[in-house]
Amino acid sequence: MAKDAIVSDEFAKKFAAEKETPYTRWIKSEGLDLISSTYVQNLNTVELKPWARRGGLGVFMNHEASRTSNDCYVCEIPPGKTLSPQRQLFEETIMILSGRGSTTVWNDAGQRITFEWKAGALFAIPLNCWHQHFNGSGREPARFVSVTNAPIVINLYEDLDFIFGTKYDFKGRFNGEPDYFSAKDETKGFLLATNFVPDAGNLPRITAKERGAGGGHIRFNFAKSSLNSHISQFPIGTYKKAHAHGPGAHVIILSGTGYSLMWPEGDEPRYYKWEVGTMIVPPNMWLHQHFNTGPTPARYLAFKHEGVAIRNAQGVPKAWISKRLGGDQVDYRDENPETRKQFATELAKHGLTTQMDKAYEAELEGAGGKSLAAEEKEHA
Repeated sequence: MAKDAIVSDEFAKKFAAEKETPYTRWIKSEGLDLISSTYVQNLNTVELKPWARRGGLGVFMNHEASRTSNDCYVCEIPPGKTLSPQRQLFEETIMILSGRGSTTVWNDAGQRITFEWKAGALFAIPLNCWHQHFNGSGREPARFVSVTNAPIVINLYEDLDFIFGTKYDFKGRFNGEPDYFSAKDETKGFLLATNFVPDAGNLPRITAKERGAGGGHIRFNFAKSSLNSHISQFPIGTYKKAHAHGPGAHVIILSGTGYSLMWPEGDEPRYYKWEVGTMIVPPNMWLHQHFNTGPTPARYLAFKHEGVAIRNAQGVPKAWISKRLGGDQVDYRDENPETRKQFATELAKHGLTTQMDKAYEAELEGAGGKSLAAEEKEHA
């Protein structure tokens, strides 16, 4: 098993002055908790505290490398209330977890857009634009999860008045375009060219055989941000290939039930059960793999910073390329034999059987590999 890298108190004291950052001090000044985001069982029920400055409730969630990439927070707007207006010199992408309402975005030039949202909507706040969120229900709260690159910006400038109070319009990001937050359907490869997705749970995907087992995939880059995201879906009785990438991919389960395995290379996989609302953030370069053990297709959203993607010379993320070719993805034929056995056991608990045989066979075809039957006989 991998060590947790815990050292003596005497050794740790030598770095005590470096433990806190301008960013972590800012969160404390907001009066909110800061919890680990490696595994959050359910974003819909995670405990929140009053957030006086914003006028709602919130909690911040950080992964191990958040001081150099991105963070995450959950915020709730009480029934019939609004959050205080805010502008900021860091980027932010939002998914509505529950409720309905609207958001108004405007700049110093006076360009103003208001759009409505409900649970499942995705959008970004254009850089340094004023914005305000409104709960459209007088009875139910509205809750959203947000990923930002605030840690980088706050640690860089260490001046909150500058970060939250600079008067400057980035007109190339937002200039009051009437259809700015209208849903679009044009795609360029895997990339959907839009600034707003009304319902992430039902958005069509593009076949992504490179990820294995008949999955679908669609990518976004809202508001010309360096934060990007994607949605993946995979069928009943299947699982994704194990892969690794940089830190800060916030994986949020949108539908289905199952589990994920995560582990540093050379270690034993660690098991994380998920349901709708679970969030998992794989640590830097940990291998991880997602398994659908439920009776419906499984879908997840990944919010991330561009720094997650370690790309080859062609611009392809190495997490999509086989380790046999120098990438960071494990082919099914190279995975630990226990992976298939564990998956079959988990499926059996729900009265299901694996649908992976075609995926195994397809990978072996033309590769000079052994047949699936021969492989299973060897591993028996």
